Amino acid sequence: MKKIFLLFLLISTTISAQNKLDKLLTKYNKNNVPYISVDSLSTTSSAILLDARETKEYNVSHLKDAICVGFDNFNINNTLKELPKDKNAKIVVYCSLGIRSEIVAHQLIEKGYTNVYNLYGGIFEWKNNNFKVMDTLGKPTEKVHAFNKDWGKWLKKGTKIYE
Repeated sequence: MKKIFLLFLLISTTISAQNKLDKLLTKYNKNNVPYISVDSLSTTSSAILLDARETKEYNVSHLKDAICVGFDNFNINNTLKELPKDKNAKIVVYCSLGIRSEIVAHQLIEKGYTNVYNLYGGIFEWKNNNFKVMDTLGKPTEKVHAFNKDWGKWLKKGTKIYE
């Protein structure tokens, strides 16, 4: 009976956290880019990963093989040079939670890319689900740039960095 109660508690906590994240993303996003879950991305081997956070965030940690494209000074033309000519290539854009990345991903869609996704919950959700993040040397790290204290509350696992 105790095991059933613990399982129920775990499931209800997970659903509650997802509902809160859904509300946050609905508040800030236009939903003009489809989401991909961290679980789906973790089993995808051919996606091009674009990190829509600032360089200081990327340098703390990022998803393996991700290309830092930034946000404040994002340049679509420079980014297009990094991408294949095949407009059907699978591209996943992420940021801390999935807000900045939607804006960047939508610009790719406007340039004709047809297989573009926004990572649901961003690098925070990735780390919260125990997936690896890498430092600038390509080594796994527990550190994740948490942007600021307000947004950092969404990062439940790992070591929060604010610098």
